Amino acid sequence: MNRDELISTALAVADSEGLDAVTIRRVAQQHDVTPMALYRHFPDKDGLFDAVTDRLLTDVRVPEADQRPWHEQMNDLLSIFLAALRPHPNAAPLVITRLFTSEPGLAITERTLALLSEAGMPVEEAAQTAGQALCSLVTLVITEPGRSNPALSPEDRAAEVSAKEATLSALSPTLYPHVVEAAAALSSCASDDRYYRRGIDMIVAGMRGLAQDAFAL
Repeated sequence: MNRDELISTALAVADSEGLDAVTIRRVAQQHDVTPMALYRHFPDKDGLFDAVTDRLLTDVRVPEADQRPWHEQMNDLLSIFLAALRPHPNAAPLVITRLFTSEPGLAITERTLALLSEAGMPVEEAAQTAGQALCSLVTLVITEPGRSNPALSPEDRAAEVSAKEATLSALSPTLYPHVVEAAAALSSCASDDRYYRRGIDMIVAGMRGLAQDAFAL
């Protein structure tokens, strides 16, 4: 029994059914072995989740430093980080609590801090900014408009989105005129790429503003 195959199975279960469905017993059943067989590779369920997190973040290839402005390099780094998470929205929450306990996560964090330092941000502010920015990207993936229960069929998912849009559209246009107008956009993404591009642009713009404030002080 190959450890990498077990991790792939756990990730596949998370992708299709959500994190709650991922257990040592469930992964063992997928491989026709007893749960005890998995304890050779993982001490417990948390150990399995650690391994899944490493798998997610291992796909992030931290770019080498170059001569471009720091914010352009930050844009690339965050884009690469986000690209690794987007295919696995159900497993993405693992990254929030395990970012600093995995080698790939530490490499991403180190590069983020280095760029913020280059921008002139003090250590404490850079640390808070880096943590909040990386966690914000995870939140973007988790809260993408139109996402729902992973167990739903495409038809049921479409019906859920339609129901949400209908609920928002039915609100009082006097009390919530802008919500009513944006009902469709709040219920699902017209373009996933634009949604994520906007998220990264907002985060980097915020970093630039904070860096300018720090420099002014």
